[in-house]
Amino acid sequence: MTLIRDLDSSTLAHLVGNTAIMAAIRSEIEKIADTNASVLITGPSGSGKDVVAQLLHQRSRRAAKPFIALNCAAVAPDLLESEMFGHEAGAFTGAIRARPGRFEAAHGGTLFLDEVGDMATAMQAKLLRVLETRVVERVGGMLPIAVDVRICAATSVDLFAAIDRGVFRSDLLYRLDVIRIEMPSLADRIDDLPILIQHFTSRQPRDRGTPPIRFTDAALAVLMAQPWLGNVRELKNFVERAQAHFPGAVIDQGDLSKLLRIAIAPRPIAKPPVTLGEGFIDLKRILTDLETAYITEALAATGGAVAATAKRLGLQRTTLIEKMRRLHIGVA
Repeated sequence: MTLIRDLDSSTLAHLVGNTAIMAAIRSEIEKIADTNASVLITGPSGSGKDVVAQLLHQRSRRAAKPFIALNCAAVAPDLLESEMFGHEAGAFTGAIRARPGRFEAAHGGTLFLDEVGDMATAMQAKLLRVLETRVVERVGGMLPIAVDVRICAATSVDLFAAIDRGVFRSDLLYRLDVIRIEMPSLADRIDDLPILIQHFTSRQPRDRGTPPIRFTDAALAVLMAQPWLGNVRELKNFVERAQAHFPGAVIDQGDLSKLLRIAIAPRPIAKPPVTLGEGFIDLKRILTDLETAYITEALAATGGAVAATAKRLGLQRTTLIEKMRRLHIGVA
């Protein structure tokens, strides 16, 4: 589990995409990169929020200093305070020696707090205090340590809804949400798919001079019709899988069935009983089974093309994608 990472300049030449929404995001990054304002990056999982954070650092006057990332969801709640603020020797069982936290490690640079919406409320209060004072105290210590960091936070959680549920502090949100950048899903920038594929294929490691894979126009049309529920991360993994299966090849539409992880095999359609009888009838389960079966069968009939499936079922494409997500259809 990697909790700290340095800036990977090889992956940060630019934020890939030619759509208007991506051009606007790049423009916003250039405008705000050299400020000290906290930035909240929102968007679905796999949409590239970490790339935005790294670009903000790379374009700032802090670029020569550390870029430190901490995934708040990847650390046990009882260890997060130590990871973030550090600890002194003997502060708890196993603390053999003093250790600086992420704030100290990022001094002069940028601290990226990923999945900040998953942080426990008790920890939120401690983070808020540090953001207000710019001073940390290690666990088990009493010496205040001044820190100079630029905060970038990211979340795939609706923080306003989390506030309504009482699991996120509104005062912390307003500290983090000085500037907001919203990353779109891949479905909302689907015209960027060909250039993203080109970007990923050009960076795939190749053995013995094998050329990068290419996709025919027919294959690209099928790929652009997929839901990509895992967003850009899923597409990147797909390209890696394609390179492994077809190294150096030109991939056509017929090759995609081996690569696309979609559930297109038809399932038997559940039929309601002729008579209800006296027993309990789980109508919700029966309707769910029927909906799942019809969507799956329609996907099979269209070769997994979401747009064509939506038309066949009389649904909007976005409505079908949401149903597929809810019913776990098409998720690897």
